[in-house]
Amino acid sequence: MRKPILVTIDKKLVSLLMVVSLIGIGVTIFFSFHYATIILGERAVNQLIGEAAIRGSAIEGTMKSKIHEMQVITTNPMIKMLVSELNQIEDAQILAETIAQKRMDFLIEVQAFEASIGGLDDLENVEIIGNDGERLFALVNTKTKKDYLSDPVFIQGTKESFTQIILSADGKRKIVTAAPIFEKPKDVEPIGVAIITANTNQIDSVLLNRKGLGQTGESYLVSQYGYMLSESRFVPNAPFVQKVDTEPLNHCLADGQIYYGVHSDYRGISVLGASNCMKSLGMSIIVEIDEVEVFEPVADLRDKIIVLGAIITIIVGIATYFLSKLISKPLIKLKNAATQVANGDFNVRTNIKTDDEIGQLSRSFDQMAEQIQDSLLKIKEREDVIKQQKDILLQFSQYSSNYCVCFVDIVGSTKLTSRLSDMETSKFYSIFLNSAATAITQNHGVVVKNIGDALLYYFPKTDSEEQTPFEEMLHCCMKLIEARTAINRALGAESLPEVSYRISAMFGPVRVAIVATSAIDDIFGSTVNTCSKINSLAKPNTLVIGESLYQKIKDIKGYEFEKISDYTIDAENKFAVYLVSQ
Repeated sequence: MRKPILVTIDKKLVSLLMVVSLIGIGVTIFFSFHYATIILGERAVNQLIGEAAIRGSAIEGTMKSKIHEMQVITTNPMIKMLVSELNQIEDAQILAETIAQKRMDFLIEVQAFEASIGGLDDLENVEIIGNDGERLFALVNTKTKKDYLSDPVFIQGTKESFTQIILSADGKRKIVTAAPIFEKPKDVEPIGVAIITANTNQIDSVLLNRKGLGQTGESYLVSQYGYMLSESRFVPNAPFVQKVDTEPLNHCLADGQIYYGVHSDYRGISVLGASNCMKSLGMSIIVEIDEVEVFEPVADLRDKIIVLGAIITIIVGIATYFLSKLISKPLIKLKNAATQVANGDFNVRTNIKTDDEIGQLSRSFDQMAEQIQDSLLKIKEREDVIKQQKDILLQFSQYSSNYCVCFVDIVGSTKLTSRLSDMETSKFYSIFLNSAATAITQNHGVVVKNIGDALLYYFPKTDSEEQTPFEEMLHCCMKLIEARTAINRALGAESLPEVSYRISAMFGPVRVAIVATSAIDDIFGSTVNTCSKINSLAKPNTLVIGESLYQKIKDIKGYEFEKISDYTIDAENKFAVYLVSQ
């Protein structure tokens, strides 16, 4: 058989501390990481919302300013007059000649336009289109009529101003602003369209500014058709090619509501983002930053806590190990001493001089060993005496005195146990005899022995003339009768039959035998014999007494005595038997 592994107390203490430390560190890491993630996420989202709002406002302002600048062109009297005059010429050759003649007037007005708005660094072209779609004037003649009419930005007969970002023929992004030219303010039909083409430097300066967006953040514009309108930080040649189908854009397109939170971007990377919906311009701005970068400080904090926790656990574990050795050393000494005592060496002493519980245990152990040693010496001395007085021990040392003797016997025990097994019979008698003996000893009686299914007991203090011991005797017998309920409850719990019993009591001379080999005295004599015989005169669960005891207790208050029979010993000796009740 394999010997079990011994787990010492120092190992248990160190293991317990390690488990507690690991649990504590784990809980600390979990809650620190959880709340730090929430706080950091909220701050990042608030920052992204702010960036989206600021950048969106800047772009929206830029785009709308283009429309306001167009009013300088569309309301210019010279421009209106030139367009109206040229619209009336139907001959293409004459129109071309007239346009060439009037071009200087157009350039003068464009120069005045630039001066009026303080100059435009991003201005690339100014064009005037007639009511038939023919280009009348252009600051830079880069398109033919056919080319221009195929451009998706231009809408012949435009009646409202608009601005858009387009991809030009040379593959560059342009901001195109178009506005109708009305001959009179209240006219419904325009006489032409003014178009200004500008580069996207202003917008790009807003979008490509990485301040506040870390190493992976970016901001970009998306059209209402879901295509990126600005440069991507991660994808080359993204404008008008890269499709965007993300939650922020879907929210803007569906209900015009801004979105913020964690989502997957156009690359499929998890990011924190926020949007700003500019429905009037037909585009949205989205600001995003990789989730990994946002929560990198939290992960770094978690790693530092783990390292620090591991160091603290190791240090505390080492300290606990040495402390446990200090605690276990006296315990090991006590264990070894207990082993020596178990092996019969009672001279061992621990002599642990501490003021704690271990010191108290040590002193108690030493006292126990000393008392056991003294007891063994006394036992040995008594054994020696027994050996010397063997013949005397086989005889009773007897003396006689007047006592109150009682006898309690089960009614019909033979019938009750006839259907029980041996084990059930043993349990039946065990419950009754032990319960009855307990009730007797708790009420000043002394149990002598059990005789089959009966108990013999007596009251040593009744050898005096005092009335109190006899009152105690009556009280004990009544308590024994009352104990029947508890006894039957215990029997019922074991599925055993209920019990009834009779109690008889006598007063008279009793011989007490003191046996040297027994701690319990024995009693015998005619009083004991007579007490057992009158027991059969009692009804179940009642007490009967003889004449001699009746004379002793008849004046005790609280009890009634009823003569029920005469018991005849022989022709010349008989006495009355009384039923006692409360």
